[in-house]
Amino acid sequence: MALPLPLDRRSFLVTTGLVAGSAAALPAATGPARAAARRGPGTLPGDPFTLGVASGDPDHQGFVLWTRLALAPLAEDGLGGMPSTAFQVRWEVASDERFRHVERRGTAHARPESAHSVHVELKGLRPGREYWYRFRVGAHVSPVGRALTAPRPDSFGPALAMAFVSCSQYEHGLFTAYRRLAEENPDLILHLGDYQYEYRKGVYNIPGGNVRDHEGPETVTLAGYRQRHAQYKSDADLQAAHLAAPWLVVFDDHEVENNWADDVPEANSDTPDPAEFRKRRAAAFQAYYENMPLRRASIPSGPDMQLYRRVRWGRLANFHMLDTRQYRDDQGCGDGYKDCPAATDPARSITGEAQEKWLIDGFRRSAARWDVLGQQVFFAQRDNNAGPLKVTSQDSWDGYVASRDRITSGWVDAKVRNPVVLTGDVHAHWAGDIKANFDDPSSATIGAELVCSSITSGGDGADSDPAAHPFLKINPHLRFYNNQRGYVISRIGKDEMRSDFKTLPNVRTPGAAASTKATFVVEDRVPGVRQTYLRPYAAPKASAEAGRDLGRETVENETVRP
Repeated sequence: MALPLPLDRRSFLVTTGLVAGSAAALPAATGPARAAARRGPGTLPGDPFTLGVASGDPDHQGFVLWTRLALAPLAEDGLGGMPSTAFQVRWEVASDERFRHVERRGTAHARPESAHSVHVELKGLRPGREYWYRFRVGAHVSPVGRALTAPRPDSFGPALAMAFVSCSQYEHGLFTAYRRLAEENPDLILHLGDYQYEYRKGVYNIPGGNVRDHEGPETVTLAGYRQRHAQYKSDADLQAAHLAAPWLVVFDDHEVENNWADDVPEANSDTPDPAEFRKRRAAAFQAYYENMPLRRASIPSGPDMQLYRRVRWGRLANFHMLDTRQYRDDQGCGDGYKDCPAATDPARSITGEAQEKWLIDGFRRSAARWDVLGQQVFFAQRDNNAGPLKVTSQDSWDGYVASRDRITSGWVDAKVRNPVVLTGDVHAHWAGDIKANFDDPSSATIGAELVCSSITSGGDGADSDPAAHPFLKINPHLRFYNNQRGYVISRIGKDEMRSDFKTLPNVRTPGAAASTKATFVVEDRVPGVRQTYLRPYAAPKASAEAGRDLGRETVENETVRP
């Protein structure tokens, strides 16, 4: 191995978790933890890298490296079977996969008060480069992950292979889509929310029965959220996706609780009191930070967490990562599809005033070819009533019409060159145009929205004929729908953004292949989407399972029938 470059203490920043005062009391060592304690400080009886490794939030100088040590990931106390002592973790970053040319190395401490998680913020690396990283604890070596730095701020760099995903309900299927995504060798992965789900076993079920079960009760405590994250992170397919590329993550609702809004829990919450819900939110945020490759700017302060942020990919793209949960007004008429007068109240916001101002200011300052909003819930209007009433989902931007209008007016006034909204949440693929006035099909097209299906949530789903979906007939600005599981991979160049909507035939059994259902292109300075490929719809064989999702959309625990 080549000698490492001299390590400049100013070239990187290591964070090893949250302040000890916010952590749960540590129990006496049991099982693997007790065995480790007998061996002495700094020794472990087994592989501590059972939760894998990850990178995230890249810029032109570096990125965040993450790991969390766990000997027994599903331990009920959420501490992964680790002893209540700190461990020194060595890390290395190399310019080659075999680590012949180590560019940086250093140490961090994995401490029990942060569930033995480690965050390393690297600076001083070369822009527009591919790197590999790994961790060591004693004789144990982690898997090797791949990360990239963004191009120089004044450079476009090569085309960017960017993927986006959402909604991975562990019980509803196998994470094969994550594995197929890793095989695409993307440069950047956006996770747009519902990385994990809060339900206890047997609560959120799919037809035919769940494929596998959650461990533990509904997540309310810090121990519960830590255990649930560990169960998800233990999945080999999810680990493969983290190894493949750096991630940009934002949460939606299930990282805390279904359909929460600011300090307001859902109607049938396990924590109905607002004060108790804030404690729950604090526990969820701490566990989320401990388990994600986020910068120290996102370290929570009790029930508050700075998650919205801007990541620049040279001159090619700005990624505006939004938080549509923490600052929103409560849903005006409940969470479902309603004819709701409150939806048009100009005082209501889904982003909060400060985030809205930050976003519009970012539009004004942008010199990027593409301005991409990475966010959680459906942005364009989706009216499910063909009559005079407007019946829309109050949990989406349709429940906050004035807030949406201010954002779109902001990018129009700023003359944003190519605004594109990326969305998760609804467990189906969609593509559509963003209109100046959704009620007037002849109004100007001012942007594009691409929506990814779920990784597993909702179960297998079924192939569907986009032309037959009622939503597309009622809303002509919506151009595509498919109800299979999968992900979207986009290739962003100077002249176009080309997006392949990938689908899997099933998630109940292992080994499913991914294929392209449709391809949509957004051309430079041409707002809206243009379909360039659509795999023909093949009607399924008649059965109770086949066609059960055709003509309706399954959203979380409710079925919406147009």
